Amino acid sequence: MKSFLKYTLAAVVGVLIVNVLLLLLFFGIVGAMASLGDQPAPIKEKSLLHLTFSGTITDKASGNPLAGFDFFSMQPSKSIGLNELLKSIKKAETDDRIQGIYLDLSSIQSNFGGLASAEEIRNALKAFKESGKFIYSYANFGYSQLSYYIASVADSVYVNPETPLLLAGLGGTTFFYKEMLEKIGVQVDIVKVGKYKSAVEPFTQTEMSEENRLQIQAYLNSMWRTMLQGISEGRNIPTDTLNWLADNLEFRTLETEKAYGLYDGAIYEDEMIAFLKEKCGLKADEKLRLAAYNDYRKAVVPGKTEVAKDKIAVIYASGQIGFAQSESSIGPELAESIRKAREDKNIKAIVLRVNSPGGSALISDIIWREVELAAQAKPLIASMGNVAASGGYYISCAADTIVADPGTLTGSIGIFGQFFSGEKLFKGKMGIHGSVVKTNKHGDFLGGNPFGLPLSNRPLNEYEKKVLQKYIETGYETFLNRVARGRNMTRDEVHEVAQGRVWTGEQAVEAGLVDVLGGLEKAVELAAEKAGLENYRITEYPVEKDFFELLSGFSASVKTNLLKKELGGYYGIYSQWQEWQNMPQGMMARLPYDIALN
Repeated sequence: MKSFLKYTLAAVVGVLIVNVLLLLLFFGIVGAMASLGDQPAPIKEKSLLHLTFSGTITDKASGNPLAGFDFFSMQPSKSIGLNELLKSIKKAETDDRIQGIYLDLSSIQSNFGGLASAEEIRNALKAFKESGKFIYSYANFGYSQLSYYIASVADSVYVNPETPLLLAGLGGTTFFYKEMLEKIGVQVDIVKVGKYKSAVEPFTQTEMSEENRLQIQAYLNSMWRTMLQGISEGRNIPTDTLNWLADNLEFRTLETEKAYGLYDGAIYEDEMIAFLKEKCGLKADEKLRLAAYNDYRKAVVPGKTEVAKDKIAVIYASGQIGFAQSESSIGPELAESIRKAREDKNIKAIVLRVNSPGGSALISDIIWREVELAAQAKPLIASMGNVAASGGYYISCAADTIVADPGTLTGSIGIFGQFFSGEKLFKGKMGIHGSVVKTNKHGDFLGGNPFGLPLSNRPLNEYEKKVLQKYIETGYETFLNRVARGRNMTRDEVHEVAQGRVWTGEQAVEAGLVDVLGGLEKAVELAAEKAGLENYRITEYPVEKDFFELLSGFSASVKTNLLKKELGGYYGIYSQWQEWQNMPQGMMARLPYDIALN
């Protein structure tokens, strides 16, 4: 009887605890939704648009109140949508309540590197200055190279006296796992086309190939040149001087950095606030009026309520291309979004915004088909973000016009397949043996997977390698012909600049793969021009899922946030490993690596 009562009591307590947790979770979700639905604080006269970039900058921020939800604080952690950020900066140009912009910068985080996003923000700030309003920048914790690149467009750049700027240039390390895999008994069979298609190198070599080194050096030089030219233009410092400072890396005094022209002053935050009050015409005892970006993006400028009938659809293709659509991945549903925009008579033009390193060649081709059909029906402009390479270029190549930022990574026109075998691991180290029963000669093609991992129980035989190599070569020829058709080039002309090589947007113009340098706003302007539109409004795809669909993915969001909190800076390594582990063993059109700029 005692045992019965004990277990019954434990069960009751357990149920109560679960219900309390669910209740707290419910209130947290309701609170998150309510906070997003709140009316923004009223924008006062003599205000500053305050830009901090405290969240990750994505092409389009999710409207899902559960995205980025922190299970512990019961608060949403919102990303910053580049689309809304650019709109807010443009809106502030003609808003009489906004005196100027206060850039409160230390670092900038963006998906797939971030240079193209930084360029688009910087260009929007340059246009803002042309309205006659001011921009001042300050960093209490110091600037990263990328955030300083943005800050250099400001009228004046200030910094905390104890935070020097380290200009060091761009660089990175590629790690190679061939010997490690051999030691644990894993063999990798690779089939690929394109001498620059280096995604497979970490598993087959112990050091970088000369072709890969050449392409990386070329695009890093191009990206660094873009950053230096912007800083030189904004700060009136010769690029030779900036390169000298990078080559002679050291912690310089703030006075020295000011003498070189990097800063206008080294002051504390209270002094910066006092300075901004003076510039806004406020008294010393008045509070500085800062319009936070999250409030201002929802604010309406008085007298700006006209709604146009004609629409331009901006369709966002963000993430790796695979078999499922989500906030951070591209699936077959994107083809449906393009079809809907094509069939909507009120949509007069389409902008396909691509920020993707590629992925599945099959899904890329399905999306390409819809892009081609849409381009035949109405003007379609491809706008490339930080990365639009491999499969990302595949889905762009049928557009009327391709627009890319100078720092966009694109190209990588090539195909590869990778197949991991754990035969030596299973037999020699774990004592696992397999027996095969088959109806035909190749019935056990690609072997079996004893643990459900992407590891087969045997390597490819020579016949299978030849079959797969032919399959890959056929896919590559299809890729070349898709590009040739869209770019009005011959197959051989495309092959000359393809072979898996990665280009920056600046280089891609010279190679004939990109038409115009510019960002999302430039692409929208071109779409309007080609459609003959003067008054239009933007409609965005894919359409957000309803609340119950969003709720179904909440557990995955909680898991992701728990891992991010626990792993900290190591989460990127974990997510990259998960991505490679879950990558299908088949034909892939993907950029060889992920890029991160500081």
